[in-house]
Amino acid sequence: MQRHLPSATVLSIALLAGLLAACNRNNEATEAAGTPATAPESAAAPAEPSETAAAKAKPPTDLDQLADRVVTQSAGVKEGEVVVITGQSSDGELMEDLAVGVRKAGGFPIVLYDTDRLDKRMFFDVPPKYDTQTDKASLGLMSMADAVITLGNGTTENLFEGADPARAAARAKAGEAINQAVLKRGVRTIEIGNNLYPTSWRAERYGMSEDDLSKMFWSGVNTDYAQVQTHGDAVKAALAAGGDVHVTNPNGTDLKLNIKGRPVLVSDGILSDAERKAGGMTASVYLPAGEVYTTPVAGSAEGKVVQTHTFFRGKPIDNLTLTVSGGKVTAMTGSGAGWADYKAAYDASTDPRKDAFGFIDLGINPNVKLPANATIGSWVPAGAVTVGAGNNSWAGGDNTVPWSSTLFLPGSTVTLDGKTIVDNGTLKL
Repeated sequence: MQRHLPSATVLSIALLAGLLAACNRNNEATEAAGTPATAPESAAAPAEPSETAAAKAKPPTDLDQLADRVVTQSAGVKEGEVVVITGQSSDGELMEDLAVGVRKAGGFPIVLYDTDRLDKRMFFDVPPKYDTQTDKASLGLMSMADAVITLGNGTTENLFEGADPARAAARAKAGEAINQAVLKRGVRTIEIGNNLYPTSWRAERYGMSEDDLSKMFWSGVNTDYAQVQTHGDAVKAALAAGGDVHVTNPNGTDLKLNIKGRPVLVSDGILSDAERKAGGMTASVYLPAGEVYTTPVAGSAEGKVVQTHTFFRGKPIDNLTLTVSGGKVTAMTGSGAGWADYKAAYDASTDPRKDAFGFIDLGINPNVKLPANATIGSWVPAGAVTVGAGNNSWAGGDNTVPWSSTLFLPGSTVTLDGKTIVDNGTLKL
């Protein structure tokens, strides 16, 4: 790849699958991005999944303007830097606009177009003997990349149905070295999607039409991030000065942890000079932005966490429950069509770090509002509460295990040293 060329280098290969798996925060997306499996006969030459109407339709926003803002504000691209841009081929216009924005800033874009068909074949059709290989191509890219901009548009939710849990765990483990390389080099990461990218299946989960989800998503992406930054700094200061956190929810969640002295990070859509200089997870942005997150003091988490509804490979899980003692998950239960597959994937990872309680995340974006009939939660709505175990490197922790148990807890109440900071889903800070 020649970095001095003004045009982008375009590759139609899934080079960054390992990277995206290692750095992703969401159970299904992480599992899908890093999961090969013994393919059923029908998977030998899978058909390309049809694009959703939302993917085909032009989003209700100025893509050129958005790309320039992402490149300059969120990624902080400077002259001479190398920026990797990844996404579905259906998002080609925005990816190309991002590439042009990078070049206008004096940087050198590398564009990686992806498809569901390619992902599926790369995982299902590759022999098991290669599962433990660390992707040298991704490592090579990360050795020269200064930033990665990803469009998180998972168009098919059950793409990896039938995946062998043991092979999934092996592939994920092989990808951990890429995550560690990203952290060591301080590569800046920007994701446009944040588990809200408009698709028909996401709209159904959130109890919205695709059109309404699209409008909400792009409104959230286009939020005035100067205001989010100011609010985020205030919430960050409150958490940084606090210690004991107590999370409760009518669904039975009752969790206590301590965050005294732990680093507090903010995804506010804008990289400050200090964040850009620090790089890595300090310089990570998830769009729509609007989150403040931290990690607990080791061994301090105690209690029970219940996620009323979630999904795994498109199948529902009801009442996913983690029992936490001494800072570790000691038991996990659930029900529903997706529970057995989720538990099998969890059991396939033999790394004990998967059970270390990892993070707490508070949403602060007022422009992202889910309807009352939404069956699942999200990261960014103001007053949203998300917790989890396993990988917390994205939140400033040191656990790079390739597994994350992420639980959204809409409608929760959170106290900090006895003071209510979230009241039944309403942010009070």
